[in-house]
Order: sequence, then structure tokens, then C-alpha cells
Amino acid sequence: MKIIIETTRLTICEASIEDFPFFKKLLNSPNWIEFIGDRGVKTDKQAVHYIKSSLINSYEENGYGLYKMCLKESSVPIGICGFVKRDYLDNPDIGFAILPEYEGKSYTTEACKATLAYGKSELKLHPILGITTKKNSKSRYLLNKIGLQEKGKIKPPGDKEELLLFST
Repeated sequence: MKIIIETTRLTICEASIEDFPFFKKLLNSPNWIEFIGDRGVKTDKQAVHYIKSSLINSYEENGYGLYKMCLKESSVPIGICGFVKRDYLDNPDIGFAILPEYEGKSYTTEACKATLAYGKSELKLHPILGITTKKNSKSRYLLNKIGLQEKGKIKPPGDKEELLLFST
């Protein structure tokens, strides 16, 4: 497990194939389905493929990606936080998600603040973007809370819905 960042309560580290049960659970959580979208990850094999193709591939190609967020005391995975390089954006955007049972405890804020600082200082990313739907008020609030400002709207190719675009 390659630890990227440590905060007061969390370790943020690269995902590995062995994390497939956690990712299968996270990708099928209600908020993920509603706000990020159904990725069709229903089996262990599909979860392993997702980790390889989406997460590990990004670490290798971009030098960053979405990282696993774990409770420091127990190493229990509770969410993800990191950076995504999308074809339709000029710069990486910060992404995050957390299991429902850990919502409302400021873990995602803690992880996002530390990840944003890491992105700026270690990865030299500037600006760092954020995207979310208009109806995802929790994500909009969090992006503002960590210092991103709403800059406009963007419509990803092939998507029906416009997204709000934020930037550092």
C-alpha cells in the first residue's frame, strides 16, 4: 500500500486489486449511482477490472489518480479522493466519494483539503478543477469549502446534463 497523504484521521493511498470488495460497495452506493453514475460494477471481477483500468492505469499514465481514503486507526477504507484527467477538461479535476455510513463526519473535507494541497505542492497542478451536477448540493458546498470557485458550466461530450465547473 503506497501512502500518498496522511491527515489527522486518514491515510490516503493508492488502490490495489485487493480493494475490490470496497470498490464494489462504493460504486454501488446510492450517492455514487445518483451523482456519479452507474459504472456497471456488480461482480468481483468487474470491480478488479475497474481498479486496473480506471485507478491503476491513471497512476501509471498521469502520475496521479483517485486514491483510497482509509481511517488511520483501523485502515478501513471509507471513500476515495484524488484527481481525474478527463479528455474534455484542460486540467485535472478533484474527485471524491464516501460510503454513506461515513458521511457527515468531515472526512471528505479533510481528505480534499490535504489532496488539494498535495496536488498543488507535489504534483504542481494548476489550476485544479472541480465538476458536479447542479443538484449535488453537498459536492458544490465542499468544492467551495476547499477553495474552488464556480466558473461556469460545461457539457461533456455525449452527456445530456450540463455540469458546473469550479476552479482554484
